[in-house]
Amino acid sequence: MKILAVDTSAKSCSVAIVHNNNLLGEIFNEKQETHSKHLMTMIKEVFEISGLNPHDMDGFSVTKGPGSFTGLRIGISSIKGIAEATGKHVAGISTLDALAAQLPETPYLICILMDARKGEIYSSRYRFINGILTKETPEENLIPETAIENINEPCLFIGDGTKLYRNIIENTLNRPVYFLPDEFNIVRASTVAFLGIKKFQNRDFEDAGLIVPHYIRKSDIK
Repeated sequence: MKILAVDTSAKSCSVAIVHNNNLLGEIFNEKQETHSKHLMTMIKEVFEISGLNPHDMDGFSVTKGPGSFTGLRIGISSIKGIAEATGKHVAGISTLDALAAQLPETPYLICILMDARKGEIYSSRYRFINGILTKETPEENLIPETAIENINEPCLFIGDGTKLYRNIIENTLNRPVYFLPDEFNIVRASTVAFLGIKKFQNRDFEDAGLIVPHYIRKSDIK
């Protein structure tokens, strides 16, 4: 199965094409500019790298949130357009699920803190149980102090909010806490693609015209 995937949920932007278990091409952009300036060029380039075109894809995958309101709209609308033009379906992937899926197996509780701006984060907790990544809490929009309360065991923190609020984590929790290098704190489009393949295998996909962002928090724009 060939999947084109896009992530525009945060400051970074990435595009990837995978074929079953193989990554055929992936491009990152971390410029502090709107993703609309680069995304379509990145998609064109990843097709050139892979030697494929949109009609070769079996489906498409995109992060649907939580994340930047504008970023999510850009990514989803771009994938919608390509999917509708090719008559293919789209798998919507949770941004927090994608971050968690990038981790190697660990015995520790996993807490994701994704920057939601305004001193808030998007958060959820995960754990590996018998080698399977399991989601333990719903996705929520919280202040950092609330997101980490009641953690009473060793915990691994990931997400771009981890770097912003590391002092709060270390000063609040009287438990061992662990952090990974920055590359684990951003979503890879290849991860979004591999998760998309699993959804397609389970027939858990959507018509291109029906997929919408999952914001969690209400937009300030009325």
